[in-house]
Amino acid sequence: MQSRNDNATSETILLPADAAGLTRAAEVLGAGGLIAFPTETVYGLGADARQSDAVAGIYAAKGRPSFNPLIVHVADLAAAEALVTFTPRARQLAQAFWPGALTLVLPLRAGAGVSSLVTAGLSTLAVRVPAHPIAQCLLRAFGGPVAAPSANPSGRISPTTAAHVLTGLGGRIAGVVDGGPCGVGVESTILDLTGKPVLLRAGGIPAEALEAAIGASLDRSSETGAITAPGMMASHYAPRGTMRLNATAARPGEILLGFGEVQGDLSLSRAGDLREAAANLFDCLHRLDAMAATAIAVAPVPAHGLGAAINDRLSRAAAPRD
Repeated sequence: MQSRNDNATSETILLPADAAGLTRAAEVLGAGGLIAFPTETVYGLGADARQSDAVAGIYAAKGRPSFNPLIVHVADLAAAEALVTFTPRARQLAQAFWPGALTLVLPLRAGAGVSSLVTAGLSTLAVRVPAHPIAQCLLRAFGGPVAAPSANPSGRISPTTAAHVLTGLGGRIAGVVDGGPCGVGVESTILDLTGKPVLLRAGGIPAEALEAAIGASLDRSSETGAITAPGMMASHYAPRGTMRLNATAARPGEILLGFGEVQGDLSLSRAGDLREAAANLFDCLHRLDAMAATAIAVAPVPAHGLGAAINDRLSRAAAPRD
């Protein structure tokens, strides 16, 4: 298994999602190792958020820029309250949507004990309570905060199966808890509540549902260039091939990723179902990589509800790369 200061390991162990496997995974986390595990959104790459060496291992394994902060996963609201300061509005949203695919950015409590590498030196912390039963069991077995970005090389396609994790990070992390495919398929919605509510990243909970819960509109004009939360890099979630969006047909040499009436070589959802499309998005991008697609055309996807999150991921996947 991976040692605290070694970011490569000769073998990444596939752990079953049973009591023995989760106990072993919790032990590895406690020893400063890296464990990938399923959430309802995507697989996360977990490390003890209190151990700087362990958190540094996340950045090294992913090749992730250190100015890009991480989400901390905890088992419940009480655990989150030990790390950040909740406003009444934040508590209202947490009680309505946790456990679930919502990340809240809130002021970091003094003495929270979270490594500054997690926050990228900011005075805020992104925190969420995942709903996936395996993630819940692991967090309770570990008994502490777990920093966990998506378990993929930085900028590449997010993983929704254990096999995706092994393809991208095999040999660089200690283990993967195999919990089958993720149900939601896109990362959590990120909401900054340090002042007026600001949508930093569209995700698994539609912005419309959050606005209905608080009776107020979200500020969606967060494209300031500053990286204040995970998932805000301009180029992210990228397959190896170039992507052209809002295509109704493929050009010569392109593979078409369809949606609804636009029936491509692959389809996010032939029925035009946004929930199905979100669940299939990253798996389809992984399949396009496996097909060695060099040019990809993507059918239009409606921008409402989960479509906002899908279009966010697609636009970042299609962005120019360094």
